[in-house]
Amino acid sequence: MITFADIQDAAQRNRAHVLNTPCVESKTLSQIAGAQVFLKFENLQFTASFKERGACNKLSQLPPETKGVVAMSAGNHAQGVAYHARRLGLRAVIVMPQFTPGVKVDNTRRLGAEVVLHGDTLDEARSHAMQLAQEQSLTLVHPYDDAQIMAGQGTAAVEMLQAVPELDTLIIAIGGGGLISGMAVAAKAMKPGIDIIGVQTERFPAMYNTIKGTSLPQGLSTIAEGIAVPTPGNLPREIISQHVKDIVLVDEGEIEHAIVLLLEIEKRLWKAQALRAWPLF
Repeated sequence: MITFADIQDAAQRNRAHVLNTPCVESKTLSQIAGAQVFLKFENLQFTASFKERGACNKLSQLPPETKGVVAMSAGNHAQGVAYHARRLGLRAVIVMPQFTPGVKVDNTRRLGAEVVLHGDTLDEARSHAMQLAQEQSLTLVHPYDDAQIMAGQGTAAVEMLQAVPELDTLIIAIGGGGLISGMAVAAKAMKPGIDIIGVQTERFPAMYNTIKGTSLPQGLSTIAEGIAVPTPGNLPREIISQHVKDIVLVDEGEIEHAIVLLLEIEKRLWKAQALRAWPLF
């Protein structure tokens, strides 16, 4: 379990290395939603994702004798780990499933990591990463089931509530649960009455099933491949069950519509993961 103090410490570690991204109102989306909608532009991070937050916090705390790190990721976590490993002079091995988009593979290699393509699923890639960690004495950097990763991701909520204290709801995408759990701990500590709503793709409803006790089937692919997680994290699950008010599912058409809206309205591809009263991701 992580505490708000862990997240505050992460914010201090990350301060010089991770951007405090803008959290600004979208007037057009606010008109559509009938409520003030604020977007947190994590696409402005160097690797275009919030994943840098957790990677920076985790890697900054490794002991000097660390021989290197290994991570499993379909893209964003891989690039965050690769970038901060290179900055810290650490060897980074990234295991990516075979379906990973080529651009993410190339970007990860460009950041100095050794990329291993293995497995047809995230679970297969994860198993191989764990094997490499044992064989090569590497430190495993889990993308979401890790307290230091969760604390790093939680810094996004601190920045949001500092920028817009009147926020009353955070709507956050869920894959394995690292982002929403870290943000929930921070947000509830800063503003106990705030509502946290999770959003998950219908095709990969793992956390939804876990929290709600359902057994909805899992699909084979989704346009939101970054959150196509078949097995949710154990640490995030505990926090989500305590602090998240609800989890809702969206289908592929809704995700595509959200992307088009953000292209048309904000003139950008949006990778931010939290906003008020509008379930886009």
